[in-house]
Parts: sequence; structure tokens; C-alpha cells
Amino acid sequence: MKELEKCLKALADKNRLRIVKLLQDRKMCVCELAQVIGITQPSVSRHLNKLKSAGLINSEQDGFWTNYYVITADTAYGRILLSNIREWLNDDAIIMKDKTEAGKADRTRICG
Repeated sequence: MKELEKCLKALADKNRLRIVKLLQDRKMCVCELAQVIGITQPSVSRHLNKLKSAGLINSEQDGFWTNYYVITADTAYGRILLSNIREWLNDDAIIMKDKTEAGKADRTRICG
């Protein structure tokens, strides 16, 4: 039960859902996510830590940047939830706007 609760709590936030939807399309760094979602980089980092501790995302170093991406979740609950989220919210206005903005996000310009 604790594994399911951890996954549900991690996904029970609008901004974390937006982050997951973006990361399902491509790897992104904190500064790109912050620009697209419109929240501070420390807030994005806190959201990413919650998603990572729930076993839903992971990260890798890419030179100066740390890229975050959705993984095949550690638990069956996570795998099922991520699979459903891939199908859910695709016609949501906020998600569609985020995906458009993500296409314009240039980390070399944003992150300096």
C-alpha cells in the first residue's frame, strides 16, 4: 500500500502532472521546465525530487545540465499510472500549451 500511496501523492499535484507530461515527450532540464511551467527553478527541483523518490522519473548528467526523464517505473503501480497518464490530459489546454512552449525552450539561451 505504501508504494501506491507514494506514487499517488507524487502525482497529486498539477505542476508535477505537467512535468510528467512534458518528460514523457523528451528529456528536459530544470531551467527548461521552469520556463515552460512558469514556476521557479527551486520549485521545479522540489517537484522533481518528489517524482524521483516515487520512482517515476530519473536523471542523467549531460555536461552542464542534468536531464530528467520518465522511466519504466519501479513499481507496477507507477507503471500503470504512467501508462494511463500518457493517454490522459492530451487534449487539456494547459498541457497543449506546455507542449508548444517546450518546443520553443532552448536551454542554451535560458540557462546561460
